[in-house]
Amino acid sequence: MNFGGFVPLSTVDWRGRSVCTVFFRGCPVHCTYCQNSAILAGSDFRDLDEIVSLIRGSLLAISGVVFSGGEATMQKDALLALAKSVKKMGLAVGVQTNGVYPGALEELIREHLVDHIALDIKARWARYNNLLRGNYVQDVQKSLALCKAAYESGSLPEFEVVITLFRGYDDEVAIIAGEAGNVNLVLQQGVTGNVRPLSEEEMKKIADTLLRSVKIRTREGGEIVYEGDRSRRASRKRER
Repeated sequence: MNFGGFVPLSTVDWRGRSVCTVFFRGCPVHCTYCQNSAILAGSDFRDLDEIVSLIRGSLLAISGVVFSGGEATMQKDALLALAKSVKKMGLAVGVQTNGVYPGALEELIREHLVDHIALDIKARWARYNNLLRGNYVQDVQKSLALCKAAYESGSLPEFEVVITLFRGYDDEVAIIAGEAGNVNLVLQQGVTGNVRPLSEEEMKKIADTLLRSVKIRTREGGEIVYEGDRSRRASRKRER
């Protein structure tokens, strides 16, 4: 695989689990705010046996492995092989993805090689191709549809849609949430350049407009489950 890095123990990459995280180098999408920009390009090819050995070194402390990047699904064969090895160790498999390779996700789900998928949806569909500088919207839509279907059927145990949120783009949230439907929704604090990140309180106000439970992730407060403005939710129920 084209190797991007390894974290032997993490409690933030898959909330509720202690995991190790394997980073894949390379990604066709070059988001300006990417926190892993150092591994979007370049090469550091490693034998898969070396990566499996790294994972085995964390066995006593973990219950799962998260594959991230870059974009892990860009290297489908390596990802599938590693997921199979991880499953043989009795560990759960999580994948963080931007969804531009739906074929890889489909195969992971079909082969029962993934337990958790976090799909980062970056904007409303009308803005997608301009933002990502490529024709990716149909691939991400397909990834969302297949993950939702797998989650609803029970073949994908955990699925969440992640919205990385920046100041001035809060009007995107309701549109993306509508596309996500009833799956778990995460509002993640975006950090880029000199733009002041949204605070947790500001993100709560945005979440209140959704009238549903969400997870909010910030650098300052970590992750919280936010139930939203209960009075507004109660009012909405009475209207129905």
